[in-house]
Amino acid sequence: MNNSNLAGGTRRQIIIGFICLIVFIYILQLVNLQIFSDSYKISADNNAFLKKTLYPSRGLLYDRNDKLLVYNQPAYDVMVVMKETSTFDTLEFCQILNIPYPQFKKRLDDMKDRRLNPGYSPYTPQIFLTQLGNKEYGVLQESLYKFYGFYIQNRTARDYAFANAGHVLGYIAEADKRDIKQDEYYVQGDYVGKSGIERSYEQYLRGKKGVEILLRDAHGRIKGKYEDGLYDQAPASGKNLKLSIDMDLQAYGEELMRNKTGSIIIIEPSTGEVLCMVASPTYDPSLLVGRKFGDNYKLLLNHPNKPLIDRTMNARYPPGSTFKVAQGLVFLEEGIIEPSTHYTCNMGFPAGGGRPKCHPHASPLALVAAVATSCNAYFCWGMKAMLENRKKYSTIDEAFDRWKDLMVLQGFGYKLGIDLPGEKRGFIPNSQSYNNMYKHRWNAHTVISISIGQGEILSTPIQLCNLAAGIANRGHYYVPHVVKEIQDNDLDTLYTRPHYTGISSRHYDPIVEGMHRAVTGGTCRAANIPDIAVCGKTGTAENIGKDHSIFMGFAPMDDPKLAISVYIENGGFGATYAVPIGRLMIEKYLNGKISESSQWVEERIRSAIILPYGIQTN
Repeated sequence: MNNSNLAGGTRRQIIIGFICLIVFIYILQLVNLQIFSDSYKISADNNAFLKKTLYPSRGLLYDRNDKLLVYNQPAYDVMVVMKETSTFDTLEFCQILNIPYPQFKKRLDDMKDRRLNPGYSPYTPQIFLTQLGNKEYGVLQESLYKFYGFYIQNRTARDYAFANAGHVLGYIAEADKRDIKQDEYYVQGDYVGKSGIERSYEQYLRGKKGVEILLRDAHGRIKGKYEDGLYDQAPASGKNLKLSIDMDLQAYGEELMRNKTGSIIIIEPSTGEVLCMVASPTYDPSLLVGRKFGDNYKLLLNHPNKPLIDRTMNARYPPGSTFKVAQGLVFLEEGIIEPSTHYTCNMGFPAGGGRPKCHPHASPLALVAAVATSCNAYFCWGMKAMLENRKKYSTIDEAFDRWKDLMVLQGFGYKLGIDLPGEKRGFIPNSQSYNNMYKHRWNAHTVISISIGQGEILSTPIQLCNLAAGIANRGHYYVPHVVKEIQDNDLDTLYTRPHYTGISSRHYDPIVEGMHRAVTGGTCRAANIPDIAVCGKTGTAENIGKDHSIFMGFAPMDDPKLAISVYIENGGFGATYAVPIGRLMIEKYLNGKISESSQWVEERIRSAIILPYGIQTN
């Protein structure tokens, strides 16, 4: 009996203890909900209030001459609070919005799927459809009273004054999971810059959101502003940007590049400001706006000519003979040659034959003439002399790495840091590259093709234009940039301080003279413009199929206002297409018009169609 009473007492104690534990856990949960957790408060607030986001106007974009390029137009999102919806005519709703019923149903299902929409709550506004135009908005607004729980969210959409500079301006699109994860500013349905200036200057352009707090009644219906708007916050508009781009020059360059693949870049040497940045093929930026964004983006993405690729800084090519001027500067700086140093040519290297070959011109010749005539052998001999100089360098590795370092200082091999996303770095090998490739068994003859911008050397068109700017400045350049001014803000000092090339300014004189003679009587004669002292250098880069046509230069010679690079894929010799295009762009910018003597050149370029693989029709 005593044992039974003892057992019964133990059971009661266990039961009482279990009940106490449950009560304790319950109390802890209540404390957590009321004091430590805000989820209960959020849920209660959602029942009592509707917090409506007020979207700011995105910053405007102007060109260097204050022409408005990108502005905002009213746009409207259809929002829904699922807890407020009731039975309605879905067919009429779909007809008004011009969407099929399966799309309507899928959109609702996706909205409720917390894997796709982590922030979903039936009490909070969710985006049902984005960027209605004025016509669709007007039709829906008249019938909105029939569709409880749906309402209109005002926002803005981008619009464009010109159908040009798509790669530079960029586009905006809905923020994806990565955008939302990286920056708490964004929520599902927000828009963010995805390319071009829209992306790189997103922090300035987007502005600051506001909020409007509306009061609900017991049935969830909106009864007006809470506390007469006392706690509302007005949105702050984004900052306006003034670009360095001259839109007239940009549009002219795009016109010349129609039916061609390649790029034109012009930089103001004294500032690094990019005056035009033409990538061809290109696209009209207005295609990537509104509800047709998805369809148009797929068309551009799958187009065989790849118009979404910005060939000004994303494409990497052999620089060809334009690289010779950088070589000459290195040889002068290292004391390998003097301006008076003569090398023989005899149309090849070594003299009398071998590779690379050359073309007919006087021999032997000094540096200025070698630049003017684009002699292959001269720069091959110079490279050989540098790599085999054991009085100055203890090993070929030391000589080559010094060469590489000076090329990097001139802007090759690495990203320049332009204020646009997606820039590629190009490629300048070092000695280790060749040690790995040839197992330490290489010499000057093994790598001689790099002396004329072939072999392993790769450059982006923006790097070639930057080389021209460094020569124009006689030894320094500014990092290229496309934004000239930011409203109420200073430019990053990266774009305002000079970068020195490691080459003494005195060594630039013979290179500049050679480039000027190339225009007045050498390989760049087609760039000779009356009353403008143009300095230039052609390039013909070897390629599978037809070679690439290249031109690089600056003008005027003694007071440079522009540096330019032109790269035409499958264009043949540099003088065939790149040089005349360069001539037209220089004349257009410096004179404001094309002279009568150049109009036949303009007509030839406009009518030229350069197809892939070297197929060409006129």
